[in-house]
Amino acid sequence: MNTATLPDRNKEYAKQAVDRFVRRFDPSYRLLAYHAALPLVLTPELLNYLRNQFLRGEVPWVAEVDLLLSDLCSQVGYELYAMDTAVRAYLLEEMEREPNLGVGRMQEVARLLISYVRHQAQTNPFIGQQELQAQQWAAMVYLDDQREKAVREISEAFQACMTPGGNGFSPSLVNKAEMARLSRITQELSPQLSAYSNLLDYAAVVSRLLSLSDSPDLETEAINRPYPVLSDLELRLPRELIPGYSLQGFEFELVTVNAQGREVKREKGQAQYFTEDLGNGVALEMVSVPGEKFLMGTEDREIERLCKKFGVEYFRAEKPQHEVTVHPFFVGKFPVTQAQWKAIASLPKVERDIDPDPSYFKGDNRPVEQVSWYDAVEFCARLSNLTGREYRLPSEAEWEYACRASTTTPFHFGETITDKLANYNASETYADEPPGEDRKETTPVGSFPPNAFGLYDMHGNLWEWCADHWHDNYKNAPSGGSAAADAGGSVWETGGDKDLRVLRGGSSYDQPENCRSAYRVRNYPDLRSNGMGFRVVCVPARTLSPRFSMISV
Repeated sequence: MNTATLPDRNKEYAKQAVDRFVRRFDPSYRLLAYHAALPLVLTPELLNYLRNQFLRGEVPWVAEVDLLLSDLCSQVGYELYAMDTAVRAYLLEEMEREPNLGVGRMQEVARLLISYVRHQAQTNPFIGQQELQAQQWAAMVYLDDQREKAVREISEAFQACMTPGGNGFSPSLVNKAEMARLSRITQELSPQLSAYSNLLDYAAVVSRLLSLSDSPDLETEAINRPYPVLSDLELRLPRELIPGYSLQGFEFELVTVNAQGREVKREKGQAQYFTEDLGNGVALEMVSVPGEKFLMGTEDREIERLCKKFGVEYFRAEKPQHEVTVHPFFVGKFPVTQAQWKAIASLPKVERDIDPDPSYFKGDNRPVEQVSWYDAVEFCARLSNLTGREYRLPSEAEWEYACRASTTTPFHFGETITDKLANYNASETYADEPPGEDRKETTPVGSFPPNAFGLYDMHGNLWEWCADHWHDNYKNAPSGGSAAADAGGSVWETGGDKDLRVLRGGSSYDQPENCRSAYRVRNYPDLRSNGMGFRVVCVPARTLSPRFSMISV
């Protein structure tokens, strides 16, 4: 174990803070603080788990509350707490020196934390993926047989933050928020990563570049040189980190409800996007969506429950549930609006003519409808020609992944939806929520709260075309989630019905069960309806799979 010492000033501050905490309560509280220092993020449940596993009978349960509410910790989210960086480092140094604890106990805590993270990932759909990721890395770096794996995962996550230029995507797009998060984590774990100096140097340079408002005074060599981390893996700094080029960030509120439709959680979310100027004051906002593996579809037992409850069989199209790998991509923050449609419809034809004003429910900020699948593809082709970037319809897997936004519940809002959360036939109910308003028309985009990726109107308002041909179920479905042939997966064209296309999301006319994240329907690609529209995907050059989402750790 290699725990570097703190600078004297930070160490003295941390020592005084810990001593005050122990004096205020009881000497046994120091033991709990030692064990609580290893995780990067604490929850009341995790702290209770640590105390019960290692300190039952030595430390009273009330110490858990006292620690989380003390000056040693700060609340960083809903039931999420982070220990002061200097205090955490000091406690870990002291724990390693304790004769009855030492490296052995630290490794025991690390193994327990890895087991806890895996259990949470399988059983808790509301826990943030970033929290789980950071926790696992914090534990892995203490274990000799896991440390290099953690280094590789952190390095690959850095690489995945960058969408390289080329293939119509120049300059590069860089997820600065994620790079900042990874830099903070790497620097927090620096005592245990001292053998990987290039990774630490890389994180330090990234942190400096992100923190400077003027041109950085870093040497050119530090910006241009490669940072070999492992024998087969090196990192490079994107020039776009130098101030003057960035994605824009935006904040929003996330809402989670229970089966009664009552709000049980409200928290802040963050995402990044870039803007396409379509002319005449019309813009298209494209949100950065991370890539990862997810479970697509619905498990068999839930399908049987749905079929029995609603008396229909078409939910069986959502099986078998299967794992899909989705690469990073950009997707429209909203369904394509009528103003955006008119702007692109005025451009030169690529393959077919399109009606510049097809919608039944008029309004520049309402979603465009009464467009066929072929119309939507033509829109993407004209938009690609305008921007020099590759635009297309999302694959079905990309759409479901974007809708779920790392949730596993029927809706990204939780166990149900209400008329305050989405535009659908709310006179019908899904769970135990009260009936609501059936608007019977589209609403302006962004009228309801978004999901954790910052995407709006994923449930209801109107059906959205996907790129894939229709298949009656997911038997033999590809494991790559993209519809692009060069991106680790292709449009699912083998088998199925080549004369039908997939639609997702539900509409203002649909019952709530048809607006679930996993629900899928089919229609003819030349059909137009005032309940059908689309949103677009922008295809960057592909990178390694990242693991980033909303909460900053």
